Amino acid sequence: MFPVEFAERMQKMLGAEYEDFLASYDKQKSQALRVNTLKGSVEKFREKASFSLSEVMWERNGFYYGEEDRPGKHPYHEAGVYYIQEASAQVPAAYLDAKPGERILDLCAAPGGKSTQIAAAMQGQGLLICNEIHPARAKILSENIERMGICNAIVTNESPQSLADIFSEYFDKIMVDAPCSGEGMFRKNEEALDEWSLENVKICAERQDETLECAAKMLRPGGRIVYSTCTFAPEENEGSVSRFLKQHEEFHIVDVPKVSGMECGKKEWTEEPAEGLEHTIRLFPHKVEGEGHFAAVLEKDGSVLEEYHGYCRNGEQKGLNLKECKEYAEFEQTALNLKLEGIFLKFGEQLYLAPAGTPSLKGMKVLRPGLHLGTIKKNRFEPSHALALFLKPEEVRGCLNLSNNLKAAADFIAGMTLNAEGEKGWYLICVDGYSLGWGKLAGGIMKNHYPKGLRKNCL
Repeated sequence: MFPVEFAERMQKMLGAEYEDFLASYDKQKSQALRVNTLKGSVEKFREKASFSLSEVMWERNGFYYGEEDRPGKHPYHEAGVYYIQEASAQVPAAYLDAKPGERILDLCAAPGGKSTQIAAAMQGQGLLICNEIHPARAKILSENIERMGICNAIVTNESPQSLADIFSEYFDKIMVDAPCSGEGMFRKNEEALDEWSLENVKICAERQDETLECAAKMLRPGGRIVYSTCTFAPEENEGSVSRFLKQHEEFHIVDVPKVSGMECGKKEWTEEPAEGLEHTIRLFPHKVEGEGHFAAVLEKDGSVLEEYHGYCRNGEQKGLNLKECKEYAEFEQTALNLKLEGIFLKFGEQLYLAPAGTPSLKGMKVLRPGLHLGTIKKNRFEPSHALALFLKPEEVRGCLNLSNNLKAAADFIAGMTLNAEGEKGWYLICVDGYSLGWGKLAGGIMKNHYPKGLRKNCL
């Protein structure tokens, strides 16, 4: 099933283990999800969900689910309660060790698995820039940021080189999940197998060198880069790290704790190996319950003071005063139990809330400049789906919770109206305490405001 050149190289790399490696491709691939703790606790999810779950060793919020489970066809998926994410792909963001209040860049972010994992660790505090160079993939990334209820993320559609021209030693941490030859996904994605070639491995390695170079410029002293790929190719793994460290003596590989089944990177698999390659991480499908992956944790020497800001070409983003958004202010006063803090930005009729300290967005291709609050129409405010997915039941004045009623939740997602009693106005529609979208009550009928483009049949 493998290209000849790939098979020969893997046999040389693995030796006696090659037969076990081959045999792993005849086994059923594992499937996993990661609980979105911005929506609720793992304990609540395990209590409410009917899936057959077992823990992913390297991510405390990660779980394998059973072959009979269909999490993509469940109302919880549309509520952003979890992200369906292959288990090995959960490794890099776990080692980024994101903290609330940090400035973090996910440089090659689509479709959003690692970005949403980072965002959950940040707990809505700090700045997360999620970048994707390909416009269509950037749109998917933006949609996933919305579905997971993330408030402090800005989605951009730039090249790494363009971002490196804007930011200098600005970010505390950077995720570089580099585009690669995809060898680790052969079992999961047949297209990766069809597209593989030695020439493509070389092209990917060159692109990875350029991307890491850009990341180095944007990272502050003392900051961390996690470099990862989903390939086995040493040229793209140990080779990329070694070439980078040869050019950047101010970086070193961090010796991070590993869990059972993780392999160390091999210095003998690359020319001119860097010091510390044994501290990098390799995942093989015959060793772990997951696909092929590689990760290296790189730190920049030095440190900065707590008030350090780094350099952004155009300074900080200026926003509107809340008094200039009177329609939203009225909605907030009558419909919400909290006051949102940040930078209010208006683009046409659309109102957004960017995190405090957001860099100037001037000259950048931005798909999502923070949390989309809603639309100002003829002196009235209509709240957005993104705002609904961000909010929790206790944060709104009106809430209709479809408790233990997945059928009603599925009907709502499909666009059906609901019968309800109460004061007229906006209501947050929830399933088991997880927000789904907006409804507007009048005359005992809850008009459905679930976006028409997102409506679908669940269950």
